[in-house]
Amino acid sequence: MAVYILRRLLLIPLTLFGIMLINFAVAQMAPGGPVEQMLAKAENQTVSATARLSGQGGAEAAASAPGQAGGAYRGARGLDPAYVAEIRHQFGFDIPPGRRFVKMMRDYLHFDFGKSFYRDESVVDLVLEKMPVSISLGLWSTLIIYVVSIPLGIAKAVRDGSRFDIATSWIIIIGNAVPSFLFAILLVVLFCGGSYWSLFPLRGLVSPGWAHLPWPQRIADYAWHLALPLTCVVIGGFAGLTMLTKNCFLDEIHKQYVITARAKGLTERRVLYGHVFRNAMLLVIAGFPSLLVGILFTGQMLIEIIFSLDGLGQLGFEAVINRDYPVMFGTLYVFSLLGLVLNLLSDLTYHLVDPRIDFEARS
Repeated sequence: MAVYILRRLLLIPLTLFGIMLINFAVAQMAPGGPVEQMLAKAENQTVSATARLSGQGGAEAAASAPGQAGGAYRGARGLDPAYVAEIRHQFGFDIPPGRRFVKMMRDYLHFDFGKSFYRDESVVDLVLEKMPVSISLGLWSTLIIYVVSIPLGIAKAVRDGSRFDIATSWIIIIGNAVPSFLFAILLVVLFCGGSYWSLFPLRGLVSPGWAHLPWPQRIADYAWHLALPLTCVVIGGFAGLTMLTKNCFLDEIHKQYVITARAKGLTERRVLYGHVFRNAMLLVIAGFPSLLVGILFTGQMLIEIIFSLDGLGQLGFEAVINRDYPVMFGTLYVFSLLGLVLNLLSDLTYHLVDPRIDFEARS
C-alpha cells in the first residue's frame, strides 16, 4: 500500500499542473479579459465626458473617437496609447502568456496567490473572509445528510416493498426533482417576508452585534440564519446517499453469510448491525471525503446569492464575471489540490474499512 500512496502523491503535482494549464489556456482565449473590461469602462467615461462637453449625442461622440489609439483592444479606441500600456502593465498583461503562467505557478508553489484585481485585498484574505459561510453550509449539511440518509436507507432496505418504503421513495423523488434554488425561492417567499410570514432572516450568517450576545443567543442566532439555506441544501442532497445505502444493504442482506448467520440463531438486529453494516457501509463511508469537498466548494453559489450569504460560491461567481484572474486561479489551485488529496483519502478509507481491498495488488 505504501508504493500505491507514493505513486498517487507523485501524480498530484502533475495532475494539478494539467488542471491549471488547461484552465489558463481557456481563460486566455476567452474574450473580455480584465484589460479589455478596464479599457471599455475608460472609453465609456471618455465618450460620456465628450458628449456632455460638446452637447452632442453619445453616438456622435463615439463616432468621432476611432482612429486615435487603436491597439489590440476594441475598448482602447480613443484612449492614449500610454494609458493602454499602463493598464496592461498594471494587470501583468505586458508579459507573454507563457511567462505569466510560469510565474504564476512558481508563486503558487509558495502559496503566494497575489492580490485581487478589483479589491484591495490578497486572495488568501478574501478566501479566509468568505470561508466561514461555505464551511457552515458544507459541514452542517454533510452531517445532517449522513445522519438522515443512513438510518433512512437502512430502514428502507429492511422494509423493502412496504408502504413505508414506497412513501419515502416518493418523498425522495420529489426532493431530488426540485432544484435547490427553486426551493430556496419558495422558502424566501413563504418565510422571509416575501408574501406571507417573516419568520427567518434573509441576509447574512449572523445578526448585527452577534459578537456581543451571550453564547446561548449566539448559537440560536447562528442556527436561525442557517435554517433555510441548510434545508435547501439537505433536501437536494440526501436522495442519492439514501438510495445508495438502501441498495448496499439489499445487496448484502441476500448474501450467503447472512443466511448462515440467521441459521445460527442470531437475532435480526445482530445480523444487521454486526455483520451486514460494515460491508454495506463500505461505499458510503469511503465516499465521505469526496462528498465533503463537493458540498463545501461546489453547488452553493445560487443558495448563497438567494440568501445573501457572502461565501466562496458568490466570490467565485463575481471573479468569473469580472475576470478577476488572481481570485479565479488562486481558488482553483487550492480547491483542486484539496480535491486530489481527499480523493487519495477516499481510497485509503476503502482500505481501512475493508482490508481485503488492496489497490496496489489491483494495479
